[in-house]
Amino acid sequence: MMKASVKGKYDGDKSTGVGSLAFNAGDLKLRATMTDATLVAGPTLNGLSLAVEKPGFFIVEYNVPKKDVRFQFMNTVRVAEKPLNLTYIHSRGDNRTVVDGSLLIDPANKLSVNHTVGTNNCKLKYTYAHGRVATFEPCYDLARNVWDFAVSRRVYGDDVVKATYQTSSKLLGVEWSRTSRSTGSFKVCASVNLAEEVKTPKLTAETTWNLEM
Repeated sequence: MMKASVKGKYDGDKSTGVGSLAFNAGDLKLRATMTDATLVAGPTLNGLSLAVEKPGFFIVEYNVPKKDVRFQFMNTVRVAEKPLNLTYIHSRGDNRTVVDGSLLIDPANKLSVNHTVGTNNCKLKYTYAHGRVATFEPCYDLARNVWDFAVSRRVYGDDVVKATYQTSSKLLGVEWSRTSRSTGSFKVCASVNLAEEVKTPKLTAETTWNLEM
């Protein structure tokens, strides 16, 4: 089966598009992704990337114009009978390695850690899910010694409203999204910087269409 997706994004006065084509080859999934830069002036190699994925195990992605390779490996181990999901990401171009781990304490509580190897960048996030209705996510940035907060609530079935606040930049955001495995998804975001004298909201909209062939 071959799957295609098209994503469009509107950010102020700028619009962008991303398309991807994926199909299964046994246990592997092959995917090609291109942006509007690939076709507008072309066709060209700008914005083109190729990936090989084994879901739940690894992803190898090659950025064609940058000649850069990105490796991602996933694994799950058990700690005190609790599942610990580990993700290792390495980008060869900028020689950056990120390790991400999430420990599912129980269906309602999860602890996550994100660390960039060789730096002080480390974030700790605690997630509390109140049933299938609301989620609370405080996040602490060790390098900057700041907190970020996110609260989301499910409304009207598949719709989710999410509010975020970044204490370091005093950026307040509100997001409304809907996700469908069959038809795609959309997301509308509004943000405002409370530190600015003139608090002008910034709006972005994003939608994705999924097709199966």
